[in-house]
Amino acid sequence: MDVAREAGVSHITVSRVINDHPSVRPETRTRVEAAIQKLGYRRNSVARALKSRRSSTIGVVIAGSELFELPRILSGVEAAAKQAGYWVSLASRQGESGTGDLVETLRRLTDQSVEAIAVVADRPVAVDALTSLVLDVPVAVVMSGGVPNLDLGCVEVDQERGSRLAVRHLLDLGHRRIAHLTGALRTFDAQARVAGWRDELAAGGGEGAMLEGDFTAESGFRLAHALCSDESGLPTAVFAGNDQMAMGVLAAFAERGVRVPADVSLVGFDDMKGAGYLVPALTTVRQDFDHLGRSAIELLVRMLGGERAAQEKLTPELVVRRSTAEPRTAL
Repeated sequence: MDVAREAGVSHITVSRVINDHPSVRPETRTRVEAAIQKLGYRRNSVARALKSRRSSTIGVVIAGSELFELPRILSGVEAAAKQAGYWVSLASRQGESGTGDLVETLRRLTDQSVEAIAVVADRPVAVDALTSLVLDVPVAVVMSGGVPNLDLGCVEVDQERGSRLAVRHLLDLGHRRIAHLTGALRTFDAQARVAGWRDELAAGGGEGAMLEGDFTAESGFRLAHALCSDESGLPTAVFAGNDQMAMGVLAAFAERGVRVPADVSLVGFDDMKGAGYLVPALTTVRQDFDHLGRSAIELLVRMLGGERAAQEKLTPELVVRRSTAEPRTAL
């Protein structure tokens, strides 16, 4: 070993210095540390993990392409992992290529001796891959629609409840014709928001059309133009699949001379950064993505400590701004 040769000590002494063993004399420690710095030595974390069976690393797999607030989720993941004494190893699996790629990604992470894995999933195909998968590390799914495998943890925001909050707000204002412009219906979030809109609308005696989008501002823009061209007339309120779509709706309505909220009230979902600075400021449903990421890591740490897997739902919050008001006239 070059460091041992440079410092004039045994390999065992170098190992003791690296692992901060108290039996090493101060002058010997200083000599070894100087040799380490001179030679640019870095400890082999993989070898250390194989020896100790601990890597102090949590794997995070991104499984989906409609994860618009991913940076905020990862911020919470990294902060919570660091606080618990773990590093994060990030892997990505995109698209609709089936379950095989995701399973292979998970296998590769376990080969790297990660101690636990968080899977950030936006659609059923990702969870399907985990249903019967057996790994020797704790696994938690983030942003899913629930998982049938009770050995897996799950942390998600209650999307259906958030949708019902949005629709109930509009119903309480007096709206009865409330259209829903959906996100991509292949995703958990869009499916849950449709269910919440439909159930709350029915409970409140309302009605409204559903038009399918894909969570992008472009789809919100296109669908809002379709509403304006509908011979049956505009609804008095629109519930957009997310804030990106709501932004597109605002642009389309501005082109068509439709005033928000004087003519049509508008509600989004997510409370994206800048939603309060749109014109008008957007009423929306807030998801705390940072908290979502933190909660997933905290669950995994508890599972590493011996707790059973749990399925947790976080509560969203309605943020009322200036894009909603009582309906003034029938359009």
